[in-house]
Amino acid sequence: MTTTTISPARHRSLGDHTWQDQAVCQSTEYNPVDPEIFFPEPDETDKITAAKSLCGQCPVRRTCLDAALEGGDTDGIRGGMTEEERGPLHEKLTHRLDYNRVSATIAGRDVHLTKAERRAVVHAAYRHGVTERRLAWLLKITEEHAQKLYRETRRALVHRDLEPAMRTALPPETDGEHLGRDDFGTAA
Repeated sequence: MTTTTISPARHRSLGDHTWQDQAVCQSTEYNPVDPEIFFPEPDETDKITAAKSLCGQCPVRRTCLDAALEGGDTDGIRGGMTEEERGPLHEKLTHRLDYNRVSATIAGRDVHLTKAERRAVVHAAYRHGVTERRLAWLLKITEEHAQKLYRETRRALVHRDLEPAMRTALPPETDGEHLGRDDFGTAA
């Protein structure tokens, strides 16, 4: 029986470039790599294939892609993707919500976060009873700002708990039409 080991996600810390030492594209005496293959012209399919082949073997491919996206790097092949392939990811980056990154932040790692991930960190920290001081340290904000974020989270959770009750208490809008059996779902 074979077993597969999946290594945990390695999220890049702020200002951390040590991951580059593990990259397959780093040229060494025993592994000479021409950096030009990572900057091909659109019609140079051989270079694109060779670069993607190297990226496919790289242990820090995901970290490389994250660094390219977070840094706004639009040139060359990074993380196994061409400029054109990364384009849609650049546009969607602000909406990324990776719970592994949220968990890593709660655990104390200094991870690049999107706005959606920052909101998730606040919500998770609130649910887990993380102090305002710790939240401030995790997000690199003031304690006053952390208090404000917790107040907003508390308010949103209370509002969410009240919202379904308010919906069921209000009569359905009929616009003068006669309600039929199908208007009430499966319980009728």
